[in-house]
Amino acid sequence: MNEITFPTQSNATIIKASLIALVVASIVFVTIILPAEYNIDPIGAGKAMGLTVLSGETSVDSIKPPINEQSSGYQENQITLIVLPGKGVEYKFTLQKYGNLRYEWSTNGGSLYFDFHGEPKGDTTGYFESYTIATTHEMKGSMTVPFEGVHGWYWENTSDKEITVTLKTQGNYELIGLIH
Repeated sequence: MNEITFPTQSNATIIKASLIALVVASIVFVTIILPAEYNIDPIGAGKAMGLTVLSGETSVDSIKPPINEQSSGYQENQITLIVLPGKGVEYKFTLQKYGNLRYEWSTNGGSLYFDFHGEPKGDTTGYFESYTIATTHEMKGSMTVPFEGVHGWYWENTSDKEITVTLKTQGNYELIGLIH
């Protein structure tokens, strides 16, 4: 019979391999993971590689506008509206192509059907592009719009009680407001 023998490693070889793995892991952690996940860049490598932009999301309340957004078009707004039972409302903004809208909305407890969408400037066909269609009681995020035009929400109350929506927004936009 043939016997297979496996080489055994000495303690010194195992310790050496472990130390090398520890050094490599530390380098990866400091240069890639910290900048990408936590926006901590102790040696500047994350910024050089563009990793700091990958760090986690912040809440709408804590977002500060970049320098180039501090123009007269930058706005922060909060609106409260009531959606009557069996009715719908639309709330809109005008944004430039690739404009960014940060938003957070919530209800006083009831869920609403909604369509977050945009309509291209100058379009006369009735075309619109839906970004999100769902039924929920809250939503938070950021949207970079693919075209210049009117963008916003249509909320519909399918319940038998009125529902209050509180919407907070930030960005470079022109506020249109409630559409009847």
